[in-house]
Amino acid sequence: MLIRACLDAPWRQVSLLAIFCFASAVTLAAEVELTAATIEEVNTAIDAGELNSVELVELFLDRIDAYDKQGPAINAVLTLNPEALEQARALDEERARSGRRSPLHGIPVLLKDNMDTADLPTTAGSFLLQDSIPPDDAFIVQQLREAGAIILAKLNMSEFASGGAMNSLGGPTYNPHDTTRSPAGSSGGTGAAIAAGYAMMGLGTDTGGSVRGPSSANGIVGLKTTHGLLSRDGVVPLALSFDTVGPMARSVYDVAVSLGVMTGIDPADDSTIKSEGLYHTDYTQFLDADALDGAKIGVARVFMDSDPEVDWIIESALQTMRDAGAEVVDIKIPGWLMDVRGRFYRAIRYREFRAQIEDYLATIGPEYPKTLDDIIKQSMRLTSRREDGAIPNPGRWNLMMSEDDSGELEDYEYIAVRDHALPLVQSVMAGIMRDNELDVIVYPTSTTRPGRVDPDPNPNGAPGGGGSPVTLANMSGFPDIIVPAGFTGMGLPITISFMGPAFSEPRLLGLGYAFEQLTKARRLPVYTPALEGEEISY
Repeated sequence: MLIRACLDAPWRQVSLLAIFCFASAVTLAAEVELTAATIEEVNTAIDAGELNSVELVELFLDRIDAYDKQGPAINAVLTLNPEALEQARALDEERARSGRRSPLHGIPVLLKDNMDTADLPTTAGSFLLQDSIPPDDAFIVQQLREAGAIILAKLNMSEFASGGAMNSLGGPTYNPHDTTRSPAGSSGGTGAAIAAGYAMMGLGTDTGGSVRGPSSANGIVGLKTTHGLLSRDGVVPLALSFDTVGPMARSVYDVAVSLGVMTGIDPADDSTIKSEGLYHTDYTQFLDADALDGAKIGVARVFMDSDPEVDWIIESALQTMRDAGAEVVDIKIPGWLMDVRGRFYRAIRYREFRAQIEDYLATIGPEYPKTLDDIIKQSMRLTSRREDGAIPNPGRWNLMMSEDDSGELEDYEYIAVRDHALPLVQSVMAGIMRDNELDVIVYPTSTTRPGRVDPDPNPNGAPGGGGSPVTLANMSGFPDIIVPAGFTGMGLPITISFMGPAFSEPRLLGLGYAFEQLTKARRLPVYTPALEGEEISY
């Protein structure tokens, strides 16, 4: 705390320190709110002695205390790490002794509660897995801890990563921009928590839009990574053909710096072999404020015309890209692909969950269900709120019964889609990009504004939540970065997606960063304003 030292210096030393302290004060004149700070700015403040990890954890815990279970009651947190402050203190001491391990040293991060943590429960949002402690950390959690990150909390989510933004264990999560609106699923807890300023970075999973939907609904940056870039070992599966892990943050920089510490080949996840020679440990090197200049952008207009305000914001975003030197052209996605994409997706997703959830259940204690049939039978006994807080989630149970009836992995439909249809989708999307010489395809992440959580689908003439094109990235395995683009007249966030070919994260991050720097469209939600004492000097 350099400035504090100057102020506390004995009077006789003032003459000796006056010039030094003045110069230091000028050097450290920059100040930022906690809710707007990047990981880089926080590290600069820590290096300058203006902040430490203990104080940082305390600031975020204060926000969680103020806004998660009281105030607007966002309800994004399932479990707080009781050792967070002690871990922060140890990391502060280590940093003072030998320097930081990585840019995430002493930085609190949040995890969707389908990622194994050996010291905290992993429930997938189900009362049936309450208090389940897995045998070890997920691979990506290991990497975060080795980088010096602090797991601050496990977050609410759609039950078993599918369905609406609620579950039988923690109940619903609410959108901090408008608590009558959904934060989207299945990583809704992560989206809401990052938007509300509970941490600077969190992790979600994406099988059919579950990083991108919540990033869009809550107005933050999210990255659906290339299939195989990040390990899924120790992550409760939904459908391994599509499952990906992705960082969610307030800025493209924070997404980039977080991504780099999690990449690498994991022998326990064969999909990561695809990333050999293609992953990076530092993605911040690709952040270029001029990246749009000379870029060729393809617009998938087939996903527009559902909400005039969304379209207006996207058209404004496209003009921003043109003004920055990008060539913007319309592209066509074949009608047959639009017609069959849902069937292709469900043929894989439903059958794989039925089979693969059992593989995960076999890794946890004998007191927990071991098959999807066990889950369905035990959950159907929950017909009203229990004393322990568990609540019915009939929508998810109905979906589970559809999954249970979907068939086997040996079925001809599953094999045909897996072996032929999915490679065809990938080939078509890659061909569109190649034939049009595109750097990226863009579209509204969600075709309409965030939907309401109550039964009224059309309050004040505003449309509710609608469909999205995001499953094309899951079926092709391609990456997709989501960046805030603006707000509707009702103050609801709208985002734009940048999708590129496999392992094009460096280019996507560069383009997303350039767009972000030009627009600066993210806002702190009105229901979770800054608290007193959150100013950070650096």
